[in-house]
Amino acid sequence: MALLASVTFGTAATHRTAHAQYAGQLSSIVMDAKTGAVLSQSSPDLRRYPASLTKLMTLYMAFSALRAGTISLDQAVPVSIHATTMEPSKLGVVPGTHLTVEQAILALVTKSANDAACALGELLGGGSEPQFAAMMTQQAHALGMSSTTFRNASGLPDPDQMTTARDLAVLARHLVNDFPEDYHYFSTAYFRFHGRMIPNHNPMLKAYVGADGMKTGYTQEAGRNLVTSAIRNNVRLVGVVMGASSNPQRTLVMADQLDRGFDAEGVAPVERPLVLARNTVSGRHHHAGRVIMLAAASARRGHAPVEVAEAPLTRHGHHVRATPVVGGHHVRLIGAKVHPATASTSSKHATHHNTRRRT
Repeated sequence: MALLASVTFGTAATHRTAHAQYAGQLSSIVMDAKTGAVLSQSSPDLRRYPASLTKLMTLYMAFSALRAGTISLDQAVPVSIHATTMEPSKLGVVPGTHLTVEQAILALVTKSANDAACALGELLGGGSEPQFAAMMTQQAHALGMSSTTFRNASGLPDPDQMTTARDLAVLARHLVNDFPEDYHYFSTAYFRFHGRMIPNHNPMLKAYVGADGMKTGYTQEAGRNLVTSAIRNNVRLVGVVMGASSNPQRTLVMADQLDRGFDAEGVAPVERPLVLARNTVSGRHHHAGRVIMLAAASARRGHAPVEVAEAPLTRHGHHVRATPVVGGHHVRLIGAKVHPATASTSSKHATHHNTRRRT
């Protein structure tokens, strides 16, 4: 009994410590992707919950298996009952069906689908997601991610699944450098799955000049996380931001960190007008075109901001496109097109987040 109480108390204390490390505090780091030189950092070694940034390791394992020839892009990935029980975000596949390895990869980099991640993990782990998680952890340690432990393939909450911003930057560098033939998947704007158009959730692809991947992550416990790689003048950086309190904060902090990184590398600055519009559906009495805006430094210098749709959400099973407000009027935003925003729009702020959706 005394031993059990000691173990229970120790576990609870560990969890409280972990919570104290991420609550209300950002962790960030920017590295040169080629050399590994750290260009900026803020609390990069706090152990935190990765949320869907976990899927970067799932993808690393998939790319490794593709190169080794143990799986192929057109290979069928069985969908188990366990995979279909994953919480959203998900494709909504049903037990007994299949998707291909390439479809699973695309589902992870765009929609951050937890059911696809689990199914892919079970394939790579010999039918067992816990076995795959152990393989992920072993691979992470081999890459030098000494503070990382994985417990599942998706990043859904587990108190023992921990990492750091520094470890994730190491992983991002390896994804870029180890698999140049597969890195292009991270810049996928959308893909079709069973007649549906699945868009990419990553706002940096549209909002930051030179950004061409990687991944967002969110759970209530982790906060808003983001890993980004961007290239300018043949200089590639990888950046990590963890624990942001909102998507706009997460995106703006990342953009600022990358700007400073490129400046440190001697890359000429690029004007960064940045206003993000995010569509949310929070109830029948709320407008679908709610707007979140980020006025960047260039906007403060008098440059006209630009509105960019972060990602459409779904309502009653249908995708709803973001409708940014321009000059007081709702304007449909198609694909990656952007529209100038008037000065009046930069003073409007409205944030409505679905805390149940984990991406």
